[in-house]
Amino acid sequence: MAHQHSHSGHGHHSHNHIDPSAGDARVAWAIAVNMFLTLAQIVGGVLSGSLALIADALHNLSDAIALVIAFFARKIARRPADPRMSFGYGRAEVVAALVNYTTLVVLSVYLMYEGVMRFFEPEPVNGWIVVWIAAIALIVDVITAVLTYTMAKESMNIRAAFLHNVADALGSVAVIIAGTAVILFNWTWVDPAVTIMISVYILWHVKAEIGETVRVLMLGAPPELEPEQVASSIEETDGVSEVHHVHLWSMQERQPALTAHLVIADEAWHRAEAIRSEVKRSLNEDFAIAHVTLEIERSESACVGSLRFGHQED
Repeated sequence: MAHQHSHSGHGHHSHNHIDPSAGDARVAWAIAVNMFLTLAQIVGGVLSGSLALIADALHNLSDAIALVIAFFARKIARRPADPRMSFGYGRAEVVAALVNYTTLVVLSVYLMYEGVMRFFEPEPVNGWIVVWIAAIALIVDVITAVLTYTMAKESMNIRAAFLHNVADALGSVAVIIAGTAVILFNWTWVDPAVTIMISVYILWHVKAEIGETVRVLMLGAPPELEPEQVASSIEETDGVSEVHHVHLWSMQERQPALTAHLVIADEAWHRAEAIRSEVKRSLNEDFAIAHVTLEIERSESACVGSLRFGHQED
């Protein structure tokens, strides 16, 4: 699975990309299983009076929704570019990841509030129902995690869905503990305590992952590339006197792109095209930046006082 995703953004073989479709089938199965589970948990939560079980159900529902969004985002991302969407549709996955994380934050905050309210007004809980349903949930979470694990390495979007699952599995373990505490000691307070723990855990995970998603959408430089280092390496090319108006960003996850103005020394102007080609080649070899657009300027007529990164507003 490792490299099939890397082709998917380019849409070369639009009809018969067997590899990505195999991934689609996995995601579709994961959705079906999670939808079934959500239903079982909500019914179980209502019957047993367990908020932790409903917390886990909401989490599983968000899981299923995360996977639904991931599923369609993968399909959209494989569309070829068109005149109106000249960069292609690859970012659909990044947008999907942001939607997923935002939903998780809203759910977590709501559950935390509910859990705190339960401390003040405890309600009876049927421990056995809780334990059985949480055990089924744990099995389903593990199956879904296995289905999406290999795809999570390559896609931010699937990784968001995969993290939902890991959080879910841990949530199910916590719910089993809560149910057991009710059966053995009649400690109903463990239920809201577990609910709050699940919420905190989800928020902690989102905090770790959402920054990367926002960075891609905000056209930030890829974290593995140091912009100044890239600019300096361009200037080390023979015949280049300066580089400015540098923009370094990610077209989508793992696809760095660069545009810049290349100022060519007067004495090297006769081989300006060769210099441009050399810069493109070295950027691809040294930094894996394949999408490069360079505007050539002669040093005697170059923009005066230009910004090194970004562009001036007139």
